[in-house]
Amino acid sequence: MGVHDISQQATRNEKRVIIAGGGTGGHLFPGIAIASELTKRCDDLRLLFVVGRKKMEREIIVKAGFKVRAIDVEGMMGKGTGGAIRALGKTLVSSFQSFSIVRGFKPHLVVGVGGYSSGPVCLVAWILGIPSALHEQNSFPGLTNRILAPLAKRIFISFEESRKYLRKGNLLLTGNPIRDDLIGLKQPFRGENQAFVVLVMGGSQGARAINRAVVSALIELKAAGSVPFVIHQTGKDDLEKVMADYRSLGLHGEVTPFIDDMASAYARADLVICRAGATTIAELAALGKPSILIPYPHAAHKHQDINARSLVNAGGAEMILERDLTGTSLAGAIIRYMGDKEALKRMSSLALKVGRPRAKEIIAQQLMELMSE
Repeated sequence: MGVHDISQQATRNEKRVIIAGGGTGGHLFPGIAIASELTKRCDDLRLLFVVGRKKMEREIIVKAGFKVRAIDVEGMMGKGTGGAIRALGKTLVSSFQSFSIVRGFKPHLVVGVGGYSSGPVCLVAWILGIPSALHEQNSFPGLTNRILAPLAKRIFISFEESRKYLRKGNLLLTGNPIRDDLIGLKQPFRGENQAFVVLVMGGSQGARAINRAVVSALIELKAAGSVPFVIHQTGKDDLEKVMADYRSLGLHGEVTPFIDDMASAYARADLVICRAGATTIAELAALGKPSILIPYPHAAHKHQDINARSLVNAGGAEMILERDLTGTSLAGAIIRYMGDKEALKRMSSLALKVGRPRAKEIIAQQLMELMSE
């Protein structure tokens, strides 16, 4: 076989995949998990992420080691008339940008992982006859995925509750993919006198209501003589205020705007206090981490409440609605678990039972089959 023949064979074997979506880490991290699994299974894979213009989105993808392109797109929901018109204008611009990216990259497959960035890319793929697949993280599907569902060859869902909103024959309940660094996570050795560790996180953007309640709870716990060590992800907007509170009140913890090494943070934590985003729920269940869930009250169709109940009803978590969240209620829950290791073990065991740690393998296999078709 000549050199020219070998080159042509390599070109024929190469597979090209675009993963589109974003807006929050909750959309991107499952996409990264899928991308990593595809990379393991396909020796000659070219993979490109297409996201919005948020700096955080690009940084997450680049840090994961993948190439990324950005398009000018934003959501229309809750923007008012002026904001909706501006968003519509950006949608037209992003459609042209998506057309240019897709035509230039020539993917064999496009995967939408939710968020408005996936909309124009998956739509262009359909127009050009390129197969697409969708992954829906939440119990109530986002608007973009509901619109795109009739165009997709495969739809992967994380919660059984999603099925009724995406009426299509090729639905598959897989769960939510979690990142490789969290698989097989081992709890570090803990001495008898080592402090109880609480991990606090309000999502990639932080959550002011949770930050305030945690500080208030820590004040009460300190007064009661039961102070845990806290790993506290505040989000960038609340960082300075929370750091100042910790210093002035003499509280113990690591305060950071964003946790890069989630594997280490989860491993050290005895209890997690967090929102109920779909990715977080999947990670807690797969790792068997006891948690107090505080759903974001303004999530579309209360989907974080539904996400949380999937774990709470199984006995794998406790839920406090934000309207009921106070320093006192939170302090009471923390001190109860600090004094009851058996309750934590039960919660951990029950959370593990609803986990779907093989989600990314199942999705990757389906995507490989779709490309082979």
